[in-house]
Amino acid sequence: MTKKELINAAKMTMENAYSPYSQFKVGAAVITKSGKIYTGVNIENVSFGATICAERVALFKAISEGEKEFEMLAIVSSSGDVTYPCGICRQVIVEHMRNGNIVFEDIKGNISELAVQEMMPFSFDEVTLKK
Repeated sequence: MTKKELINAAKMTMENAYSPYSQFKVGAAVITKSGKIYTGVNIENVSFGATICAERVALFKAISEGEKEFEMLAIVSSSGDVTYPCGICRQVIVEHMRNGNIVFEDIKGNISELAVQEMMPFSFDEVTLKK
């Protein structure tokens, strides 16, 4: 699977986002080491604290199906520009795909890639807990 194909999977699922409050749709697609793709969208709630981001939905769907190893995550949004994951998603991403990469596409169709380690070099992890 190419980066563009993974981004397209995220774009297709983005239309299913539930964002009546912000009108900001996000789609994500993660590919596992076994080659399966899982997608997710942001799902808002009027209390906002109950809102969940697309990145976590995609990862949690995969994990709930028994997947544990991830290679790449694509993130797109209705803004048409690069949309980086929030802090909570970054923490989840670093725990489940520390050695993976994240791909983004800007409004002009340019694809950029970021290693998870670059995005979160000083992450809270199991080593931190054992200190």
